[in-house]
Amino acid sequence: MNKKFVNNYNQDLNDLLNDINIEDLNNSIKFIKRVKKKDSKVILAGNGGSAALSSHVAVDFTKAAKIRAINFNEADLITCYANDYGYENWLFQALKSYAKKDDLVILVSSSGKSKNMINAAHFCKKQKINLITFTGFNKNNNLRKLGKINFWCNSKSYNKVEMTHHVWLLMIVDYIIKFK
Repeated sequence: MNKKFVNNYNQDLNDLLNDINIEDLNNSIKFIKRVKKKDSKVILAGNGGSAALSSHVAVDFTKAAKIRAINFNEADLITCYANDYGYENWLFQALKSYAKKDDLVILVSSSGKSKNMINAAHFCKKQKINLITFTGFNKNNNLRKLGKINFWCNSKSYNKVEMTHHVWLLMIVDYIIKFK
């Protein structure tokens, strides 16, 4: 590894992190505060690395920001619903069991093409459950078209997209903590 690679990598990340819509951030914070006021919950979900960051963010919402949050990363939950309904429907079915009208769902997908995420988003839309999406890769991805608020990271690198999503979500948590 050389200094040029490190500097370019860090600059790319910095540019991605700063390319965020402030109005969308503020609207997301309003949705999240409304969840807390109504004693509802934030539900986060993703696949792979996006699932891992969803777990971290859910814990920080709950513990640090005092806003109830859950994620669906339990192997038994995923395999039970995937076995019975197919992988493309497991998340939609889990939301059907756990989500309520005043909850907020946050779906995180680097590509925005995962069928399980898209089906879950359609469920949220049909049930009038507020949905925020975090995607990357193609700006016109299917998931990005379905949320009330849609964050998009202009990169085709999984790691850079996932790190950007993680920082953006934790920035929201930290803002809520600081300005309760």
